Amino acid sequence: MGDIAGAGLLSHAPVIMFPEPARTAANGGRDFTLATGLERLRREVTEPAAYDTVVVFDSHWATTTEAVITAHPRRQGLFTSDEMPSAISRLPYDLPGDPGLAHAVAGLAAERKVWIEVNDDPYLPVHYATLNLWTYLGRAGTPWVSVSVCRTATTEDFLRIGEVVGEAIAGLGGRRVLLIASGGLSHRFRPLAELRDRMAADPAHIVTPGARAADEQRIAWLEAGRHDEVIRSMPGYLRFAPEARFGHYLMLAGALGGEACRARGRRFSAYENGIGTGQVHLWFGLPAGGGG
Repeated sequence: MGDIAGAGLLSHAPVIMFPEPARTAANGGRDFTLATGLERLRREVTEPAAYDTVVVFDSHWATTTEAVITAHPRRQGLFTSDEMPSAISRLPYDLPGDPGLAHAVAGLAAERKVWIEVNDDPYLPVHYATLNLWTYLGRAGTPWVSVSVCRTATTEDFLRIGEVVGEAIAGLGGRRVLLIASGGLSHRFRPLAELRDRMAADPAHIVTPGARAADEQRIAWLEAGRHDEVIRSMPGYLRFAPEARFGHYLMLAGALGGEACRARGRRFSAYENGIGTGQVHLWFGLPAGGGG
C-alpha cells in the first residue's frame, strides 16, 4: 500500500519571500518565524524524510465547479504574482509532476462520485501558495502536485475530496507522499492605509481580538490532535473568514481520517500576523500508514 509519510498546515505568507533584511526591517529587527520555521522544518523533517511526491492543497487556486489536481509531467517557467508583483517577481520554478498519482485520484473520484478533475494543460497557471513553500522545501527531482480549493465546496465536500486523495495514495503500492495544506488561518486584511504600520509578526496586529482567539483555539486543538473539534466547529469559525473557507486544511484532514484523526500538530513557527491575518506552521506526527 501507499503511505502518507507526513502532513502539515503551512503558511505561504508572502513575507517569507522577502529578502532577510527586508523581513527583519518589517519586524522590528527580528526575522519572522514563518521564514525561519520553514528552514527548520526542512532541516529536521522534510530533508531527512523518505517520500516520493508532495501534494499541495493550494488555497490560492480557486476553482468553481470541481476540485482539480495537476497531472503535468513537469511545470517550469518564471512566476510573477499578479497579486503582489513587487514582492514575488520572475521567480524561477521547475516542478516535476506525478501524472500517475493525479490520474489515480481522479479515477477514484469518478467511482466515488466526488468532483475532482485531472488537468495537464501547459497553460494552466501555477500559484504562489505552491511555489513559496516549494522554494523552501522542494528538492531536485521530487514531484510536486497541486490540488485546487473549489469555491463552491462545503466543509463536507472538502473532507470527501481529501478522503479520496488519501484512499488513492493508499492504493498506489509502495508510494510515500507528503501532504501540505498551504494557507493561513483567519484571513481578513488590515485596510490599505494601515498596512505598512501593521507588517510586524506580533499577533496584536491580527485584525480583531475575536479572530485571534478563534485562531489560537484551533491551534490548541490541532496541537492536541483534536481534528474533530476543528471540523465540528467550522460553522462558528467561518465567521472569522479563514483563508479559502479553511478548505486547504479540511482536505488535509479528510485525507488523514477526518474527525477520527488524532495526529498532533508540532509547531514550527509562532502564531504570527500577516497584515491582519493569522499564520502558523504545524506539522502532524503520523503513525505508519496514515493519520491514526
